[in-house]
Amino acid sequence: MLNGQYIDEVIYTGAVDKGSYLYELPAVKHLREHGKLSFRKSVTFFVGENGTGKSTLTEAIAVAFGFNAEGGTKNFTFSTRSSHSELYKYLTLSKSGFARDGFFLRAESFYNVASNIEQLDEIEALSPRIMESYGGISLHEQSHGESFMALVENRFSGHGLYILDEPEAALSPMRLMTLMVKIDELVKKGSQFIIATHSPMLLAFPDAEVMELSAEGIKSVDYKQTEHYRVAKSFLDNPEKMIKYLLED
Repeated sequence: MLNGQYIDEVIYTGAVDKGSYLYELPAVKHLREHGKLSFRKSVTFFVGENGTGKSTLTEAIAVAFGFNAEGGTKNFTFSTRSSHSELYKYLTLSKSGFARDGFFLRAESFYNVASNIEQLDEIEALSPRIMESYGGISLHEQSHGESFMALVENRFSGHGLYILDEPEAALSPMRLMTLMVKIDELVKKGSQFIIATHSPMLLAFPDAEVMELSAEGIKSVDYKQTEHYRVAKSFLDNPEKMIKYLLED
């Protein structure tokens, strides 16, 4: 067990129905063929094209661990719309150590988490309010990016498991670098991160494992070998040439 490692393996223990859309997802095909997926680093990235199963696998791991499907901590039980897959039912997590903190951040449903926090503070006579642990300012009264960072900077305390699904969705390049600093601080406090991302900037985080999902399955790669890095670098090295190539008749 590494310092701050709470999930060691995801073990495929069920049989996804052949008629389910899950069956042909590259992430699920890998689990069917190999039986498990191992985590060897404190920070693991899932990267790949749309439709490879990054978010589906990330969500399934989070739900199997006990997090609310729409995001939040294990204490969040709200459901705005049940849209998560049943993949978690076919997974068993090999755990080591006890995570004192944890959070599942989904970019697409973070609004619902913010709303639930406000609703709980209105209903429950709590002191201090739940909002205080998120910086004391309504997450709805901040920009999307500001609310993301308020969550990370105030709510994430360390010695925890943090599962993030496309956290870059609301963040500027500068904020992404701030996020990387916070991840580093939390890793040094004994935390584990599992992150699905399209961001070549995040993929550069040192000593992380990058797992690339493709039609061939899941493999560990250097971040400079990912299509995300290569395409971004080609574009930024010569944007005029790339634009001409893309838009010429």
